[in-house]
Amino acid sequence: MSKKKIIIINGPNLNLLGKREPEIYGHQTFEQYFEVLKDKYSDRVDLVYFQSNHEGFLIDKIHEIGFSYDGIVLNAGAFTHTSIALADAIAGVKTPVVEVHISNVHKREEFRHHSYISKNSIGIIIGFGLRGYDFAIQTYL
Repeated sequence: MSKKKIIIINGPNLNLLGKREPEIYGHQTFEQYFEVLKDKYSDRVDLVYFQSNHEGFLIDKIHEIGFSYDGIVLNAGAFTHTSIALADAIAGVKTPVVEVHISNVHKREEFRHHSYISKNSIGIIIGFGLRGYDFAIQTYL
């Protein structure tokens, strides 16, 4: 049995996890958590991580891997609520996307209640902290 190829793509400001608003996002960096995920799934998944604060780089990465990977776990950060271009990028590729949000966006500001990318995702995981990424990976196994 071959390993699944899954990429986690994080958008703007998620490079600050562990430092940024720890009361919402916790104290662990994403890089630390990513090592936990890689260890947990090393026998079944080739897991890749990409982060950018630039919308175009996120779109380029989705285009690059969107026909060859088994899954995309996407936390688009604030672009979730603003980017029609990201929604179009997801719609334009074959690789299924699971949308992930660390916090419960529906308990936050009103503008965070709408997602442009949800309609093109196979599912949404909201409010389970970093564990949401783990849940998303399980979707593809």
